[in-house]
Amino acid sequence: MESQGIRTAQLRIGDQIEAWHRGKLFHKGRVTDVVPALELFWILDARTGARKLLDPEALEIRHVDPAPAAVDGPAESHTAAVPLASA
Repeated sequence: MESQGIRTAQLRIGDQIEAWHRGKLFHKGRVTDVVPALELFWILDARTGARKLLDPEALEIRHVDPAPAAVDGPAESHTAAVPLASA
């Protein structure tokens, strides 16, 4: 059995997460809804812009630190987040 990361009860709407399986990144995005009683949650996938239902029993869920905000001008050499496509 794979090591488990964050449990559904630890997630909050707005959290940035990554979902891994067998050492590969499957999904990355912002949590949009959480159902702790069913151990399920939804994210807005950063790559596709689609809403995804994730099962933390099948994936290792990890929190991702949000990108640092620019205070005094542009950031130095940070990787920028890719904006989601608008509908």
